[in-house]
Amino acid sequence: MFSNFIQNLLNTGGQAQAIERYAQISNKVNSLNTANETQNPLDALYPNNKINTPSFEKVLQSTTKSNFGTLLLDPHLKSVNADIIHQSPQISLTNALNEAAAIQANTQPANKSQILNVISQISKKHGVDEKLVQALIKQESGFNPNAKSKAGAMGLMQLMPSTARTLGVKDPYNIVQNVEGGVKYLKSMLDKYNGNMILALAAYNAGPGAVDKYDGVPPYKETQNYVRNILANYL
Repeated sequence: MFSNFIQNLLNTGGQAQAIERYAQISNKVNSLNTANETQNPLDALYPNNKINTPSFEKVLQSTTKSNFGTLLLDPHLKSVNADIIHQSPQISLTNALNEAAAIQANTQPANKSQILNVISQISKKHGVDEKLVQALIKQESGFNPNAKSKAGAMGLMQLMPSTARTLGVKDPYNIVQNVEGGVKYLKSMLDKYNGNMILALAAYNAGPGAVDKYDGVPPYKETQNYVRNILANYL
């Protein structure tokens, strides 16, 4: 029907179009698969494309009892994304204050759902993950608002008297005041260490001076276990 020259052109053009169409379809399928992949929450907080370091999940997975204190001594691990919560919604403390008023008006101790509601409201106010605050409180006081340590730390987030005064907490056993002060302090540690939760938690327990002195998690058994237990409950 056509000359050999024309037929060859048609055949060649058809192959090129087929190859091009296949590449387009393949790229589309790959992009859809990538979009549907479940992202690890830690990778979302600390994406590897922002820093040339392993994710916190990989660091934690490789953690052993013997190397936990020295695992994070690399200063580059401090250079992480500090945005714990990316959204800035309009948050009100009305519900938390109502819960606190109900608690104070009642002679019975607060139940856990009331405490969780206060934690949620105050965590959102300061832009801190409420799950992290819950894990910290579980470790510090076991959700007991009246807890007091031998060292004198008080309330849900175990505020020391001097720390409570600095944070403007007049009644450390008041649930709202205690959580407000504790979350505010935790947020300041997260900001100080560029969002590095491990260093922030170590500083909450041992003080930022100790973290700065050792340029990482201090080699204290109590602090290392403290950080490990909180992260285990958080993750």
